[in-house]
Amino acid sequence: MVRINDSGSSYTDYNLLNKPSFIGLSNYTRMFFADETFWKSLRVTFTYVLFLVPLRLIFALLVAMLLNSKRKFLGVYRTLFYIPSIVGGSVAVSVVWKQLFGNDGVAMALLALIGIEQKVSFVGNPATALGTIIALGVWQFGSSMLIFLAALKQIPASLYESAMIDGANRWVRFSKITLPMLTPVVLFNLILQVINGFRAFTESFIITQGGPMDSTLFYVLNLYRRAFTYFDMGYSSAMAWVLVLIIGIMTLLIFKTQSAWVHYESKGGRS
Repeated sequence: MVRINDSGSSYTDYNLLNKPSFIGLSNYTRMFFADETFWKSLRVTFTYVLFLVPLRLIFALLVAMLLNSKRKFLGVYRTLFYIPSIVGGSVAVSVVWKQLFGNDGVAMALLALIGIEQKVSFVGNPATALGTIIALGVWQFGSSMLIFLAALKQIPASLYESAMIDGANRWVRFSKITLPMLTPVVLFNLILQVINGFRAFTESFIITQGGPMDSTLFYVLNLYRRAFTYFDMGYSSAMAWVLVLIIGIMTLLIFKTQSAWVHYESKGGRS
């Protein structure tokens, strides 16, 4: 049986109904030059990643710094902040999110209470639907937070003590000590979150089904439709391999930029 993750099937017209036949690069030429939906889903996914990743990393770092202190019940707080990363991408949470921001949701009711009448819900408006899903994604910063928290605990306290003796304020200590020391971890989290962003599927599938007007049509959701709605397995396989290539290129580009902003510890000092 030809599989969707088999590179050979991307060169066929496999559709579950007929015996696959070799068609060369036809799936790829169709994708790049004739399929507007492909480009639309790619644009939506890039927009999602562009906003999601920085926001998620910023929230993760801020919360990690807040928890990196001697406070009571820190273990409880860490657990509470981490839970969204476990359940945030689940079908159940997506259904709850849809109910919150749907036509009869809590968000619409709260707006009505303060005198703001919305004819279309947040998830039903092309201008706000993607932003609503991005907000759900940002909420899932727990994994990155724990990684940042572990890295913060490895920064020697003597560095901060020396800086305070020299009169450095909080911003100077953060920008000159904390952030440079965390850049290897930022790189690690950045790559993980970019990969996760391009794999987004559940939220759009459950909450908006790619709408309205394809404003939340993620790449993987488009791929899923091609494979399991239209049974165009050969074309879906080609889309899957293009996604692998895109993620690989993005990862490589991030690695290429690390020399400009990532600081590593070396035996002779920081490099």
